Amino acid sequence: MDRLSNRTIYVESYGCTHNHCDTQKLIALAEAQGCRQVPADEAEVFVLNTCTVVAKTERQMIRRLKAFRDREIVVTGCMPVVQREAIREVCDAYFILPEELQRRSGRAGTMIGPGIGAVQVGSGCLGSCAYCITRCARGRLRSFPEDLILAEIERLAAEGACEIQLTGQDVSAYGMDGSSTLADLLHRIGEIPGGFRVRVGMMNPSSAYRQADDLAEAFSQEKIFSFIHLPVQSGSDRVLAAMRRGYTVADFAGLVAAFRDRMPGVRVSTDLIAGFPTETGEDFRRTLDLLTAIRPTKVNITRYSPRPGTAAAGWGDMPDWIKKERSRALTRAANAIYDDHNCTFIGTELEVLVTEQRMAGSAVARDQSYTTIVIGETISIGTRLRVRITGHRRHYLLGEPVR
Repeated sequence: MDRLSNRTIYVESYGCTHNHCDTQKLIALAEAQGCRQVPADEAEVFVLNTCTVVAKTERQMIRRLKAFRDREIVVTGCMPVVQREAIREVCDAYFILPEELQRRSGRAGTMIGPGIGAVQVGSGCLGSCAYCITRCARGRLRSFPEDLILAEIERLAAEGACEIQLTGQDVSAYGMDGSSTLADLLHRIGEIPGGFRVRVGMMNPSSAYRQADDLAEAFSQEKIFSFIHLPVQSGSDRVLAAMRRGYTVADFAGLVAAFRDRMPGVRVSTDLIAGFPTETGEDFRRTLDLLTAIRPTKVNITRYSPRPGTAAAGWGDMPDWIKKERSRALTRAANAIYDDHNCTFIGTELEVLVTEQRMAGSAVARDQSYTTIVIGETISIGTRLRVRITGHRRHYLLGEPVR
């Protein structure tokens, strides 16, 4: 951080919510040392918070570094931990590791947008996934103290956050390196006064299915959005074993069922990898079958790419056309699920909370299941109202206020 003292800086941030929290920590520390944010063409120092989860993202990071080679460059995020030489091949950069940001900041929460706060529950994970470079970058699980997390939520709520996102590499692993659990934490969050709602971030099925009933009960609180992000990655037990994910398809399906038994309207999000090195045509068909059976209403689809330093990097790679074909088939299946699901809302009324204003003359709201509803009026963030659903645009609903 010593380089960021009394300088003009331009900051770019990529990757997950956890990364964007780190960016805000860095900005706060730099400003406390006399730095000032300015447009790119005026900055003395270019600050890049990197993501390298897939090869496409890594290439984007390299392009951004090349674009600012005429400036002083500071790099943080995952790449300085696992791909330092790749950075040095294109520029002479100064590195700030995520651990240093946390040590100097001591904070776990930050505002990441008007009305939206984010709180890190820890860093690292307990997994050993064969393809994951983030695991290499972030290390083993280090849960933050429960009291720190609760204090940060209270602070952000007092600063006007109506939505607070809990973030980490595996949120459901929270406390497994100590004596607490995510369910315990959520119950304590539910006791904090205020009108905010909490969106729980990505939960690895390997840590979540062992505590399925307790988690489902904790999620049923009014303050917690009925939204679960459980990346299954494949519908084949054979591929899951090769991936070293630590659960079976039956474990995942049972986990989803536990939440749906407790909250029939829970919204399910998942991630799928198309074209893992050991994936056969039959494995892929099993993934399509699982997608059709579970019917998640948000699916993140990634074409496999080898990441340096991971076990799977040495297992070869299948042709891009196969990965492209499979990812497109998954996208078609997911889109059909979205359209069918959204049509069931048309004509109904929902209680919603306005959380964003992305475009002039409109507002973005969320119902209890964290469904996105776009309202064609300017409405203040934090407003609660009832809307009638008039249509959909596949990835969101359209609504109008009920007068």
